[in-house]
Amino acid sequence: MNLMRIPSLRSVGLIIFLAATTPVLADKTKSEEAFDRLASLQGEWQGQEKGRKINVTYTLTANGSALMEQFRPESGPVMITMFAVDGDHLIATHYCSAKNQPQMITSAISDAEQRLAFSLARVTGLKSPADWHNTGLTVIQEDNDHLTQEWTYEAKGKSGKTVFRFTRARQGGSG
Repeated sequence: MNLMRIPSLRSVGLIIFLAATTPVLADKTKSEEAFDRLASLQGEWQGQEKGRKINVTYTLTANGSALMEQFRPESGPVMITMFAVDGDHLIATHYCSAKNQPQMITSAISDAEQRLAFSLARVTGLKSPADWHNTGLTVIQEDNDHLTQEWTYEAKGKSGKTVFRFTRARQGGSG
């Protein structure tokens, strides 16, 4: 028996053992898949709401861990919404022109291809519960070039909904 071959057999056996017991890199979670789909919005979008032109820009930032939406109405202040993965949920924090910051969260993501419905978890910067603030956001990606956002809000004990429809103006790159 050739003793030089024994270490080689042990090495092969060790490699096979390690390969069989080493965890495979985990597939993406449903929330990560949903975030990737949301990140496909990167670029510039145009829309209107009640005759007012609105431009929206999506930028992937923070080493791909956050998607920033810049909401730029034709007149009025710019608003920012940041989207990120939080376990099996997605979160959206909206920096509103009303000077408050609603943080909204999805339920556990079970289907990454469905519309994303965010519900209010908490709001910072609210001086009074009666002050105007967003309470929810539904993001509907109809196809690669059409997007609808349904925002719900409350003010002085009354609730409402505003719907924005956007068309892609320019594809964005990864960041």
